[in-house]
Amino acid sequence: MTVQSTLSVDASRCTGHGRCYTAAPDLLSDDDEGFVTLRGRSMPIAADQLADARDAEAACPERAITLTMGA
Repeated sequence: MTVQSTLSVDASRCTGHGRCYTAAPDLLSDDDEGFVTLRGRSMPIAADQLADARDAEAACPERAITLTMGA
């Protein structure tokens, strides 16, 4: 069984810098207040999205974004 990778955003740590969706615009977007729309949730990441997900994770100064790799 293959476990899918996921990208999660910790709502309590996200302060709306916007670096994540700037780094990965094909993967993430912002809401009306400038926060990433994924805030407080997670989403599955396909193999061809891993580079963008890593960029988004690395761009967050609060470390609110976590990429969990599947097997």
